[in-house]
Amino acid sequence: MATIECLPAEIRSPEPGSVALVTGGNSGIGLETARQLLAIGLDVWIGARDLDRGQRAAAELGSATRVVQLDVTDPSSVAAAAQQVGELDILVNNAGVNPGNDDIVGTTLEQLRTTYETNVFGLISVTQEFLPALHRSPHPRIVNVSSGTGSLTWNSSSNPQFDWERVMGGGVAYRSSKTAVNAVTLLTAQTLGERVKVNALAPGLRHTNLVAGMSAGGDPAEAATGVVRLALLADDGPTGALWSWDGTRVPW
Repeated sequence: MATIECLPAEIRSPEPGSVALVTGGNSGIGLETARQLLAIGLDVWIGARDLDRGQRAAAELGSATRVVQLDVTDPSSVAAAAQQVGELDILVNNAGVNPGNDDIVGTTLEQLRTTYETNVFGLISVTQEFLPALHRSPHPRIVNVSSGTGSLTWNSSSNPQFDWERVMGGGVAYRSSKTAVNAVTLLTAQTLGERVKVNALAPGLRHTNLVAGMSAGGDPAEAATGVVRLALLADDGPTGALWSWDGTRVPW
């Protein structure tokens, strides 16, 4: 019987003054990630495309939360956010869009471009802009919020996080963008070496506003716990992998 690879249960205690940035942090998994990081003593920035929404989320979380306007598809916004945030220890690339469940017959190039601009190109843009700050951190961590629907292995057979028979072939824009995120995660980890821990999370189906009107899914806070675990990996922890919210390894 094959051994299931799992993350260590222990997480590293952050040093006082450690700083995290969560893109798309004003709702869903991003908001819950910010909440949990604040609870364990980090200084947290919420990156929000809509500054008013970000400020409302910060008011909900408490006065320790800071907000930065951040549209991951706008290079000038990303550069300005990097200047405003300054030093950074943990980057959570959470911002994402999903234009729907269209398959290759129904999807449009506009859907694909919109999805890739945020989920892939935006993630790369933010990572590149904040790398200088992360390199200055004693314990730099990058967590890319991906999806189990981006796993080619799971897409080829049974998917423990989704009803595979129901979703088979659908959502080509979103799911292929998350496959690209998984590839970017692996290649980034290979480039940056063991010191900068770079991992992706498959959060499972969550009740968020990622898809308008979606009512299905579990508690986003449960997925956020998986993000926090990756954000606070010990220095001998893994890098360059895709992990489920429950700490088990997801195949590429």
